[in-house]
Amino acid sequence: MTILLLVSFVLFILSILLLEFFEGYHVQEAEKGLMQTASKISLVVEEMEDEDLVVEMAERIKDPTSKVVIYFSDETSWSSNTANSHLTNIDEALPEYEDEFRNAIEKEGSYSSKITISGENPEIMVTGTPLANEEGAIFVFQSLDVLNETKAETTKIIFVAAAIAIVLTTIFAFFLSTRITSPLVQMKEAATDLAKGEFHTKLPVVSNDEIGELAVAFNRMGRQLELSINALSQEKEQMASVVNSMADGVITLTRDAEVIISNPPAEQFIQDWLFENNIEFHNNNDQLPDELKEILQKVIKDEKEVMQELNFQGRDWVTIMTPLYDNSYIRGAVAVIRDMTEERQLDKLRKDFISNVSHELRTPIALMQGYSEAIVDDIAESIEDKNELAKIIHDESLRMSRLVNELLDIGRMEAGHIELNLSTVEIELFIERIYKKFIGMAEDNEIEFTVSKEIEQTTITIDEDRIEQVFTNLIDNALRHTKPGGFVHVTISVKDQQFRVDVEDNGAGIPEKELSFIFERFYKADKSRTRSDDQKGTGLGLAITKHIVTAHDGVISVKSRLNEGTTFSVKIPQKRNTP
Repeated sequence: MTILLLVSFVLFILSILLLEFFEGYHVQEAEKGLMQTASKISLVVEEMEDEDLVVEMAERIKDPTSKVVIYFSDETSWSSNTANSHLTNIDEALPEYEDEFRNAIEKEGSYSSKITISGENPEIMVTGTPLANEEGAIFVFQSLDVLNETKAETTKIIFVAAAIAIVLTTIFAFFLSTRITSPLVQMKEAATDLAKGEFHTKLPVVSNDEIGELAVAFNRMGRQLELSINALSQEKEQMASVVNSMADGVITLTRDAEVIISNPPAEQFIQDWLFENNIEFHNNNDQLPDELKEILQKVIKDEKEVMQELNFQGRDWVTIMTPLYDNSYIRGAVAVIRDMTEERQLDKLRKDFISNVSHELRTPIALMQGYSEAIVDDIAESIEDKNELAKIIHDESLRMSRLVNELLDIGRMEAGHIELNLSTVEIELFIERIYKKFIGMAEDNEIEFTVSKEIEQTTITIDEDRIEQVFTNLIDNALRHTKPGGFVHVTISVKDQQFRVDVEDNGAGIPEKELSFIFERFYKADKSRTRSDDQKGTGLGLAITKHIVTAHDGVISVKSRLNEGTTFSVKIPQKRNTP
């Protein structure tokens, strides 16, 4: 349509110009021809004196469709014949224009004009020239219907040519539509598919011209774009996997504090903050903690990394936020959030461990030093006194030796170097030995000590020495923390492929807030450290017990109420093969 409209407009303008040109050209040529005829007749009149001969020559010279009128010097005139019907009766109208003709010739030397004899007849072109003696004039008349016929023929030729040009242009336009527009439409559809992610779309290459080269370039672009998108997708998946597998929380933010990327630890951090501030979680970007927003504003303002500690829900968080640049413009920031609670607790445990070991060693060392000085300085005079002091020194050395051995044992256990000597043990004999070991201590402290059994199989597979150590630690703790008149009851069950032990007492109990710490090294329920001699301990027994039970793939748990009693439960599976 564009081509057709353009060509039609050009042809329209060109036709108008051609019509105007040919119309003026024909008029000029007609005037020129009539003037030449008048000049020739004027020469004939000048050379010939015989009027009849002049008339005869004039008839031969003029065009049959024209009319010649000669005004002689003797005031006579002659009018020729004509084959044009419009000029037949012109003689009757000439007197009206005779004066006009003569005056124009006298003034200008020639005459050329168009006149209309009557309204029904076409215009008549008249040209005139004076005779040689200037006492007469010759006028040549020509009807313009001849010019109009020529103009009509010319117009017809121009319109036919324009119509042919329109037809050819239409054919050419359809050719272009097939040759150019159709491939462009295919490219548009392919580009739309490409925008939807269908990178396998290919364009057919049907020519070697610019359209064909464009199709080749488009296909190459599609392949390259597919490779680039796949590479970006792989990088994104790898980055997402790395971020999601990180133990630290990672949050990527825009300048407007909108969350772009976050991993599960970061989301858990945000949920904990919302819970701390009694805000309902809606899983949107507007719920970023206020502290992080403040850190982000500081990062944008100072254009440098910012580290800050946050504390809520009883946990310690360290946040490191680094700016993200787009050239020199800060487009956002990435925050790394690390939960430092365990590290801080381990650091505290390390300090407590050093403090506890120092305290446990300082007491026996001070006693040994004091009593040994008493012996050296002969403060103890009698043999009995010296023996008593020596016995105290010996007991304290045994206590130090036991502490060091327990520290070595628990160190090996925590390092994973514990070795179990598994064997098949007669459960009845094993329980009988344990009972005899503690019945005397219970009677001395006026405590009721009982053992109940529910045994469905006669043997179990355990490390006998290690499990005896577990019994010793649990029962000894129960007896030492139970007042006279109380009870310690041990329940042993061997059934359903499980060896279970419950040690229950009605002693002092353990505060609820300290239950989660009783299996830590050097934990002691009595913080005053002023227990009686029969309650002294290193605080390592329960830690060692837990490691032994864990090494047997078992679990140990505790239930306790303050001033009501405590129950320790040990469960060891019996699916092991006897070595």
